[in-house]
Amino acid sequence: MQKASRLEALVLAMPRFIVGAAIFFSIALNLANIIGRYVFRAPILWAEEVLVYLMVWSVFVGAVLVTWEGRHLKMDLLSVRIPPPFGGVVGFIGAAIFVAVCALGLLESWTVASLMSEQDNRSVAADLPMVIPHSALVLGFAGMLLAVVVRFRSYVGNAFGSETEAATRQVTETFGIFEGAEEPERPQRERAP
Repeated sequence: MQKASRLEALVLAMPRFIVGAAIFFSIALNLANIIGRYVFRAPILWAEEVLVYLMVWSVFVGAVLVTWEGRHLKMDLLSVRIPPPFGGVVGFIGAAIFVAVCALGLLESWTVASLMSEQDNRSVAADLPMVIPHSALVLGFAGMLLAVVVRFRSYVGNAFGSETEAATRQVTETFGIFEGAEEPERPQRERAP
């Protein structure tokens, strides 16, 4: 169990830092732009463009965290009701498709980021090298691929549970149990690989 927690800390520490830093920098830049625009009548011309790039970084790097926790949106109305061994087959097919999509996304985003770097393309307002925003896709797909490969057995066995169970668990962990409510049952999880 200790090995799994070290691996989890290693895989999740950098994405959490990047997303947190991007969000805080976005807030600071947006506030500076508001003050510049409405108080000094001098907006930061490149702020909107950089805010969009920070949002792209937050989404793609944040997707690594979502993948690790198995919280992507999924249509599990039928798949969670398929009995074994057919449920495992469906889970395996879904996880294999997820790996293939992440690998294809990684390959394509790497190609585009490489082209942006070779051609030294720059953004219009901020004169930012376009390889920087495109690198978010490379890191996001690479991190998702790593997360789904490491937790492949959990994806096959649907160890994450349904969306309803996950949402209930998150609300309970965040806010506790409300008066008059029963504590939700925790699904048995597969041991971490």
